[in-house]
Amino acid sequence: MRLVGPNGEQVGIVAIGDALRLAQEADLDLVEVAATARPPVCKLMDYGKYKYETAQKAREARRNQVHTVIKEMKLRPKIDPHDYETKKGHVVRFLKAGDKVKITIMFRGREQSRPELGYRLLKRLAEDVQELGYVEFEPKQDGRNMIMVMAPHRKLQQQHHQQQTRGTAEAAATE
Repeated sequence: MRLVGPNGEQVGIVAIGDALRLAQEADLDLVEVAATARPPVCKLMDYGKYKYETAQKAREARRNQVHTVIKEMKLRPKIDPHDYETKKGHVVRFLKAGDKVKITIMFRGREQSRPELGYRLLKRLAEDVQELGYVEFEPKQDGRNMIMVMAPHRKLQQQHHQQQTRGTAEAAATE
């Protein structure tokens, strides 16, 4: 097998017994890095320390990850103007919070023969909130429902993420 030292230096091609003896002398573990290579590659390392460092890196990556939430708003084609304004207010609130919004128009009975009513309603909603978000997925008929997804503009999403990270840092400082 090909052996790599603890600092990344090439030791060379060594027998398995000699590699195990070198690992015991250095008080390290012999870890197989590339089993499919010819000859197989092994490395001398402290495996516990290696596992701990990779777990720390994964935890740090999760902390910096942006968590997207999809909120859903359901409408009907024959919605009352006041109800429409209320639902639009909810969509605005969701977009300002940095969340994506899935808007669903539910058709019942004869309404299914008039999908253009739902399409017009979704387009109107998209125009009303265009300063906060954009249409990520165009309106699409899905059985009895018509679905459209809106996402906040990038800068709004980044501002919200910064506020969240600032809030968690301040909370950690007060503890």
